Amino acid sequence: MFSKILIANRGEIACRVITTARRMGIKTVAVYSDADARAPFVVMADEAVHIGPSPAAESYLLADKIIAACKQTGAEAVHPGYGFLSERTSFAEALAKEGIAFIGPPVNAIAAMGDKIESKKLAKEAGVNIVPGFVGEIEDTEHAVRISNEIGYPVMMKASAGGGGKGMRLAYNEADVREGFESVKREGLNSFGDDRVFIEKFILNPRHIEIQILGDQHGNILYLNERECSIQRRHQKVVEEAPSPFVTPKMRKAMGEQCVALARAVGYYSAGTVELIVSGADPTGESFYFLEMNTRLQVEHPVTEAITGIDLVEQMIRVAAGEPLAMTQDDIGIDGWAIENRVYAEDPYRGFLPSTGRLVHYSPPLPGWQEDEMVAGKPRRGVARDNGSVRVDDGVYEGGEVSRFYDPMIAKLITWAPTRDEAADLQIEALDNFRIKGLGHNVDFLSAIMQHPRFRSGELTTGFIAEEYPEGFHGAATSDDMKRILAAVCAGNEFTLQSRARRISGQLDGPLQVTSEWMVKLGDERFEVTLGEGHAIVDGVRVEGACNWRPGMVEAEATGKVEGGAEHNLGLIVERIGNQWKVTTRGAAHTALVIPQRLARHESLMLEKVPPDLSKLLICPMPGMLVKLHVAEGETVQPGQPLATVEAMKMENILRAEKEGVIAKINAAEGESLAVDAVILELE
Repeated sequence: MFSKILIANRGEIACRVITTARRMGIKTVAVYSDADARAPFVVMADEAVHIGPSPAAESYLLADKIIAACKQTGAEAVHPGYGFLSERTSFAEALAKEGIAFIGPPVNAIAAMGDKIESKKLAKEAGVNIVPGFVGEIEDTEHAVRISNEIGYPVMMKASAGGGGKGMRLAYNEADVREGFESVKREGLNSFGDDRVFIEKFILNPRHIEIQILGDQHGNILYLNERECSIQRRHQKVVEEAPSPFVTPKMRKAMGEQCVALARAVGYYSAGTVELIVSGADPTGESFYFLEMNTRLQVEHPVTEAITGIDLVEQMIRVAAGEPLAMTQDDIGIDGWAIENRVYAEDPYRGFLPSTGRLVHYSPPLPGWQEDEMVAGKPRRGVARDNGSVRVDDGVYEGGEVSRFYDPMIAKLITWAPTRDEAADLQIEALDNFRIKGLGHNVDFLSAIMQHPRFRSGELTTGFIAEEYPEGFHGAATSDDMKRILAAVCAGNEFTLQSRARRISGQLDGPLQVTSEWMVKLGDERFEVTLGEGHAIVDGVRVEGACNWRPGMVEAEATGKVEGGAEHNLGLIVERIGNQWKVTTRGAAHTALVIPQRLARHESLMLEKVPPDLSKLLICPMPGMLVKLHVAEGETVQPGQPLATVEAMKMENILRAEKEGVIAKINAAEGESLAVDAVILELE
């Protein structure tokens, strides 16, 4: 077994590998860029080596700097995590030349599966179902159009070396192909150094299901069940779960055996994932097709660990050290249900635009990277509650910065419980207690998904987000009972605040009495609230409950039960902004104005600030670089016409005209770095 390993990665995956290595008695070495000098993974490791400036191309992607760090520290092996150099054959070969072990699969397997075009050929030869498409190099846009017309729309254009949702475009017609083909090539070149593109048929009502593979260097290969990863946005996974609510035992066996056959065909060992696309329109489950094989650890690996009790990082290290697997296929079972939500630095209230900046406040529902605890007889990282457990995998800290140089993921929230509904309920509870301030984040959106009836039914496709939120996200739906509870909570908080203020007023005859009768304007709705001991009357309906908020608190808890309804236990983020309350819970932020009922008639006379007209300006919605201007001054544009392309977080975003107009002035140039809300151009 190795005595010291180096982690050629950063963030939460570096913390993840360090945690397992520490438990195994293996010393660890971290490498870090300028941006990560104070990152948690650097502190956690036994040693740390600085390898360069913040851009990944000048640090984490330089194999020679990683190898130099190994020599400097005496590291015997390298775990690459995911992304960066994890699937680069040249890196694995360079390590081998220096006598340093690569904690991953053999070079030939990485090469075979890393090329999406070649991997499809191999999959077909191994007897794996593949999606109809063009397997070969595409010359130019005209060639792409001809191929797409032959396959039949819709088609998916993908960068051959792509991954992580980058270098992908869905085309419903010829115009989409002409507009997107060059963009896919550029993203592939910029992110992976390879501009080759392939095109395949897009499966309708698709579900994204993947099989976890684990093999050793002695010819043993197992499949560790499946993960459902259908809830995606722009081909980037948002929610993952294991097992899948769609997969039957018969499907699982068929998928698993095909994936093992593919792995065996390339002599695979270590952990890997075969991604499949499954037609949700086929209830037989027989319409599943090979998409690609990721020859590395997946971001969503914790859900597989949760239901199998197998530490995948430990197994990767043991396999790399030459040990045989200590289990057989018959030992692989399914215990309970696990769900993972990815907490991203993006603003769902502004079209999911990337959000960078400082984490002014960062308080997850429990600290990340705690020691394992026993739950249901198996190790589960996190705390046990109500026969379930919560785990947080993160690599950030309060006061730290989410940089534009790297992936926007802040943390992964994983829950395990005996049933799917219980695991989802644990997610909602944990998300209520996840506090992030300083940048946009998707915590509310994740909670909304967990509560969504369609998610609860298991009727998932990769179009879930686009179909359920076609006009964007504006907060989770709030029931009438929940609104009454929130109205009572806000009225109670106002009563508490004013009672405290009056106790320190300095009045000689004691504090003035605070009224118990309030008008609460919650959004556009008004509620009459009368507070009582342990209850409130809201518009004539009795609401039992209490809230533990006190002045100065940001996180609070409340219980509420509307007469004849179920009891709700809520985690609240409470903020006082001006004369209003902002209470965030259950996937929605609620703004409330609370005034005494005797003053309520004056509320309608209060002036409201009218927002300025920005319809004639094209405003940069996120920090990024202006890659391309599609128009010139004096040009007439139509609704939907591309105006500019901005690159942020390694993704290209096309900004389009919202209405007809003439370009009056252009304020930015191609290649220029733009701040959020910068005016790119003006229309007349």
